[in-house]
Amino acid sequence: MAEIVIHSDSDVLAAACAARLVTKLVDLQAGGGIPRVVLTGGGVGIAMLEQIRDSPARAAVDWSRIEFYWGDERFLPAGHPERNETQAREALLDHVDVDPSLVFPMGADVGHGPSGADEAAAEYADLLARKARPEDHGEVPAFDVLMLGMGGEGHCASIFPESPAVYETERTVVPVYNCPKPPPTRVSLTLPAIRTAQEVWIITGGSAKAAAVSLALGGAGEVAIPVAGARGRLHTRWLLDREAASKLPSDLHRG
Repeated sequence: MAEIVIHSDSDVLAAACAARLVTKLVDLQAGGGIPRVVLTGGGVGIAMLEQIRDSPARAAVDWSRIEFYWGDERFLPAGHPERNETQAREALLDHVDVDPSLVFPMGADVGHGPSGADEAAAEYADLLARKARPEDHGEVPAFDVLMLGMGGEGHCASIFPESPAVYETERTVVPVYNCPKPPPTRVSLTLPAIRTAQEVWIITGGSAKAAAVSLALGGAGEVAIPVAGARGRLHTRWLLDREAASKLPSDLHRG
């Protein structure tokens, strides 16, 4: 069953998620592990990274011993301000002592046009397969924490309702074309790849998300509401603000 945690507003949500992630990373490292984390973009996701950057608690984490991945990426040139990677670097990664060899961004557009997203997706799938350990039992690392935002229509990563990506069952990473919001070309993990994670955190705020949150937690299918298919092996956490949770029935309010 999904865990639902509701915070008063988007600022508190970002700060609480930052504290939750720092605590999780410290605990994993205390156990001797090298955490494997999948980052997300979006307003709250990037605000969370900024909160970590500005918090004294960031010093409790050994940032050089973390593997960073992305759940999806806008297929734009490297360094473009709308790329999730660029925003994550500006918000946090450029301000802490990460090991560059453990940061794994998705491929960028190098001028070959939208068709280059096919190659970028295949290359990222190969990377994931190489990084998977025997105990992961598959072609994707069993990520410790995989974070997702969501759209008002229920998309997560770059998996949109009724799109070819939502039907994908074999590939772990796919190119996404003709997205209903710009930019139209992207690269994304698939739902089967997302479901390899130990924990999936769905982080979202705002009244525009309320209907999709209610549908996803009310049992809607993933074809119509893709975020409904995002779940972790051990935990699925919905981290919301009050506006995003406003259409949930009272018996689902657990925060």
